[in-house]
Amino acid sequence: MIKNVLLAAAMAFGFPAISPPVSAAYVYVQVGPPAPIVETAPAVPGPGYVWVGGYWRWNGVRYVWVPGTWVHHPGAWCPGHWRHLPDHGWYWVPGHWC
Repeated sequence: MIKNVLLAAAMAFGFPAISPPVSAAYVYVQVGPPAPIVETAPAVPGPGYVWVGGYWRWNGVRYVWVPGTWVHHPGAWCPGHWRHLPDHGWYWVPGHWC
């Protein structure tokens, strides 16, 4: 039940609820992402909410900003980030619950 709720929240907010398998294929982008946008989180909606900050997502043509949001969860969120490999380019490492 909780896994289904997290999956539904992940789909609604555009981020995965769980990390991809180690064998997951990455999409490499040859241009690095823009600097992150500094967001001011609105007031927390209630107890048990965790702020999941925004990030740049590659849509196949360009980077688009996905704004941060409050998510109800009892744990901490480890944010996703862009990683660079000199021989391949940039790829997104999804955030996950710590």
